[in-house]
Amino acid sequence: MDVTDFDGVLVIGGGLAGLSAALAAAPRRVRLITPAPLGEACSSAWAQGGIAAALAEDDAPALHAADTMAAGAGLVEPDRAALLAEEGPSAVLRLAGLGAPFDRDAGGGFVLSREAAHGRARVARVGGDQAGQAIMEAVIRRVRASAHIEILEGWTLKGLVQDSGGAVCGARLERAAAEIVLRASAVILATGGVGGLYAETTTPAALIGEGLAAAALVGAVIADPEFVQFHPTALDIGRDPAPLVTEALRGEGAWLVNGSGARFMTGLHPDGELAPRDVVARAIHAERMAGRGAYLDARASVGAHFPQAFPTVYAACRSAGLDPCGEPIPVAPACHYHMGGILTDAEGATSLTGLYAAGECASSGVHGANRLASNSLLEAAVFGARAGRAASRRVAVLKPLMRTPGLSRLPHPDLQALRRSMTREAGVVRDAAGLNRLLSQVDALAGRFPDAGPVIAARLIAECALDRRESRGAHFRLDYPSLAVEARRTLVRLEAGALSRKAA
Repeated sequence: MDVTDFDGVLVIGGGLAGLSAALAAAPRRVRLITPAPLGEACSSAWAQGGIAAALAEDDAPALHAADTMAAGAGLVEPDRAALLAEEGPSAVLRLAGLGAPFDRDAGGGFVLSREAAHGRARVARVGGDQAGQAIMEAVIRRVRASAHIEILEGWTLKGLVQDSGGAVCGARLERAAAEIVLRASAVILATGGVGGLYAETTTPAALIGEGLAAAALVGAVIADPEFVQFHPTALDIGRDPAPLVTEALRGEGAWLVNGSGARFMTGLHPDGELAPRDVVARAIHAERMAGRGAYLDARASVGAHFPQAFPTVYAACRSAGLDPCGEPIPVAPACHYHMGGILTDAEGATSLTGLYAAGECASSGVHGANRLASNSLLEAAVFGARAGRAASRRVAVLKPLMRTPGLSRLPHPDLQALRRSMTREAGVVRDAAGLNRLLSQVDALAGRFPDAGPVIAARLIAECALDRRESRGAHFRLDYPSLAVEARRTLVRLEAGALSRKAA
């Protein structure tokens, strides 16, 4: 296997977190590794609602931080929430300066929407529901024009490598039949989430937790992997992935109704359709399991303006023969975001020297048990940049390689079977019987494919979900529906194929 030395920072992942890290690492040299062309196969480009920040005169970072902590159900780190909220406005302005065409009012101010669990309208949008794509296009232009960044497209992460002192000093990369080891002073993982582990997801199906698994395989501490957010309103038309129906529609006044046309959120939560995502997702799940169906009715609130106000959702509906201007559209919960991930500090540093993480594959402490709507792009921009700056300051003498463990592939039929089980047993609602069934399947797969990324990631989620005997945020146990008195984080490490718990 060829080993190449690089005096700079490796950034693995081409979403907003990875691109933000690469830009912020300047003037240090960066090699940006991505399995697909920039802008493709990443959740950032699919984000519809927008990016949250305290941009309005009646808002403040302290209010944004408070909403973030409330949504996180006791597991958000207060200092991290404050940092995210305080740096939020400048992050949005920085993106605007790169050319992101945020919607503006007549006076040049940001047009802001209110989404679930936000106490203020603070979500900056682009074209109604095109924020992710537009932001990514602007950032990609800057990345491609940056002399310190070298882009290596088409390479996938095979694993991380460690030196004789245990520090992460590079990565194994694969393209077609070729495999190389690229050694570097620092590695930033920005590989996205785990949506592709679920049969019903709003994220690119290629996101199957490979970065999470690679970090776990070399002993990094993993935090809160059981917390998976299910977006309440994916378009229920049998597609994989399922098109997202942005929460901004409910912010504009769209109603959730069942097959009889009756609203079902008004009696469940004071905020109705704008209740926290976990509450809405379970309510929709219950209506569907009862055979009544669930639909989003935007006829009165948006109506004929739908094509201009929410063009992405409108196009998805029309492609399935639905007319959201004149009929309610079927919706279902789908895997949308992983709150858990590789444990990091405020600078993106993990428990392993030389390894940093940012974006959805990381657990930065700002999401807790349930991410606040539209905080994902903000976290990617804020903590991606922080990780880039921190990694750029690391200067290391490259030592002989000690470990180069590699992830193996899981055959397509086995992956599809695992995805179905994850949706069924580790989905919107869970219980011990279902999680044990899932773990039996994971154990069987691990016997054949012990180093397969999806198997490692699924074990992290399932075992920690079984261990958390309470219902908190996005984690809901039918057999433990109450909230535990003590709010505790999950910290685990993979050792010899098994999980060991670390003190929180």
